[in-house]
Amino acid sequence: MTFSHSHLLGIEPLSPPEITEILDLADQYVALNRQDMKHSDALAGLTQINMFFENSTRTQASFELAGKRLGADVMNMAMQASSIKKGETLIDTAMTLNAMHPDLLVVRHPHSGAVDLLAQKVNCAVLNAGDGRHEHPTQALLDALTIRRAKGRLHRLNIAICGDIAHSRVARSNILLLGKMENRVRLIGPPTLMPSGIADFGVEVYDDMAEGLRDVDVVMMLRLQRERMDGGFIPSEREYYFRYGLDAEKLGYAKEDAIVMHPGPMNRGVEIDGEIADDINRSVIQEQVEMGVAVRMAAMDLLARNLRARPHEVLV
Repeated sequence: MTFSHSHLLGIEPLSPPEITEILDLADQYVALNRQDMKHSDALAGLTQINMFFENSTRTQASFELAGKRLGADVMNMAMQASSIKKGETLIDTAMTLNAMHPDLLVVRHPHSGAVDLLAQKVNCAVLNAGDGRHEHPTQALLDALTIRRAKGRLHRLNIAICGDIAHSRVARSNILLLGKMENRVRLIGPPTLMPSGIADFGVEVYDDMAEGLRDVDVVMMLRLQRERMDGGFIPSEREYYFRYGLDAEKLGYAKEDAIVMHPGPMNRGVEIDGEIADDINRSVIQEQVEMGVAVRMAAMDLLARNLRARPHEVLV
């Protein structure tokens, strides 16, 4: 087994063979999930705790379903009404968790680096379900699996990531993963939604959709993250859609067989035209949701194998 990590905190530490191993195992779980009997015992006897300090629907549901299909005992902690709101520190929370002896901890947190800090203090495997503007590794992995299954490969593709790059942990994780797999990555969006120093990531930056989408294989749209904005980043949603929303005219600049992606939730008529989002010939947005369960099953399976290989060690 190539994958030797104790945690899945980001894409940055993963090598291309490790990424491929996760995707290959996820492919097997896609097949399992399409059967009548969708159950495995890969996590039998293990306890999974989901801690979401930010609201989430699809990611939390995906991790919960993944754990249950693998046979884990799954518990969701209501962090919105937890002791954190009463002043408990993240370190205190880690000490409490250690006393419960969980095996897998899935964490989403509004602050970059918080999940990494928690991983240093708990005696179990930690999966990052999104931390601030930092990373969202399983989203990038499920996007990669979706691309690989649709295009037949995950290298030497022209891939455009469009929209709110500055506030997106999804964009960062995808840039890292797609770069590791030798793809050409283009970022498209208004200058106000581009982080400083982004060109250092080895990407091409455009502020014009027609130019940026020309001859790409994959169009990945991003949500406008209003909750992370503390100023006027765009003139109006109407103007944003006119210039950067994906419609049939703009998609026409991409290759004829280009696929359309979106991590969700979508703002129809702001980032993407509803007809494009629902186009069964171009859109793979529903496939992304399906791949999400399989990828999270694969990630937890691999972490559990490493956990069982050294059960008496404190994970680092």
